[in-house]
Amino acid sequence: MRYAGRVMTGHTHHEHQGESLVSAARSALTEGGEQWTEMRADVFEALAAQDKPASAYDIAEAVSGLRGKRVAPNSVYRILDLFVRTNLARRVESANAYIANSHPGCRHDCIFLICDHCGKTVHIDDDRLTGALVDAARTAGFADVRPVVELRGCCADCG
Repeated sequence: MRYAGRVMTGHTHHEHQGESLVSAARSALTEGGEQWTEMRADVFEALAAQDKPASAYDIAEAVSGLRGKRVAPNSVYRILDLFVRTNLARRVESANAYIANSHPGCRHDCIFLICDHCGKTVHIDDDRLTGALVDAARTAGFADVRPVVELRGCCADCG
């Protein structure tokens, strides 16, 4: 996958790419009771084709080119929000951007490493770390917490 370099602790899952990723996303969405429409398929395929996190405007531009007519970013935002809720995409909060989830059937919290120079984003799966954050939040009296962990720095290619 374009954002390779995964470290996994506590679970394993199959990483999808290409048509396998689209098929896994379609299955996950429909099994969750949602419809896989042409527009949703176009948005997902445009998102999965990105080599770094993309904004709704980037995706709207790509889908507009594919469809040969303008697609409004607010329509894309709604679809991206659905994809995040259904685990088909992840939102990189600090960049207000999105990446396709390469393992849509696996629910867990991700840690993102983001290069300040080129925008490369790597996600790390570490259930021990995110679990410790959830436990700390619960100890502090918070419920239904979702860790959002993003580390910014310089990737090996830019370093």
